[in-house]
Amino acid sequence: MKEKLLISQDLSCLGQVSLSVALPILGACGYQPDVLPTAILSTHTGGFGDNTFLNLSSEMSKIIVHWQDQKIDFENLYLGYLGKEAIDFWIDHISNFKVSKVLLDPAMADSGKLYRGLNLDYVAKMRVLANFATILTPNLTEACLLLDKKYRSFSIDEIEELALELKKKFNVNEVLITGIQMQDKIKIAGVSVRDTAFVIETDKVKRSFFGTGDMFASSLLAAILSGYSLKESSQIAAIFVKMTIKATDSTRDKRLGPNYAGALSWLMKKVEEKKVRKCEQGKIR
Repeated sequence: MKEKLLISQDLSCLGQVSLSVALPILGACGYQPDVLPTAILSTHTGGFGDNTFLNLSSEMSKIIVHWQDQKIDFENLYLGYLGKEAIDFWIDHISNFKVSKVLLDPAMADSGKLYRGLNLDYVAKMRVLANFATILTPNLTEACLLLDKKYRSFSIDEIEELALELKKKFNVNEVLITGIQMQDKIKIAGVSVRDTAFVIETDKVKRSFFGTGDMFASSLLAAILSGYSLKESSQIAAIFVKMTIKATDSTRDKRLGPNYAGALSWLMKKVEEKKVRKCEQGKIR
């Protein structure tokens, strides 16, 4: 039995992050994702105080044993925020998953700082895990940590070089460095499978929310799986995130994340259009 997509990251009971957005976005786009949750949190770790944290790493091992007994495999794997115990699990088990794509969003830091509870040992383990990725999507802080470089102000040309360096260091097919803020623009620097570098940009929206990185990665993967190129998928995901923010009520608490439902029909249409074109091209051939 071959399932299309497995997502592994935490489930925050409050706040639109991680599995709370990955599941509905990818499910609405027709991929019927399966999940291997790493932990259950009362809230995400951004601004709600001392959240609860139930580590599920021991349960994860039992789950995959059951899947193996039932001869269940997966075509694609999406890894988001993992945490200290779950990253050990994936380092030990990822080679057993014979998948065609592994999207690794190495969520561990932002704005020059590691997330609460993570340390340089976690960064070292993320470098190990990055060797198994086919698509790597760090933000600029995470890119610097993966390359053991000092976080500073970079030009966009320098960031393109960082993306190429990540691709070569970890032997990754494709790399995106996301969320690059430059004046009134948000930019993304990428390197495709053929080492072709590119930059896309959107106008910066003056409001910010938690969870936009997870929404970007989820919509990016939805577009890639439908057949769009990395550059095209990046453009679609960037527009989608911007639309979610614009669709959000002005009084909404930023900790709760933007209203992704307000832009979901647009994303679903883009994905379906590509699927139909692929099907028509297949019939012509």
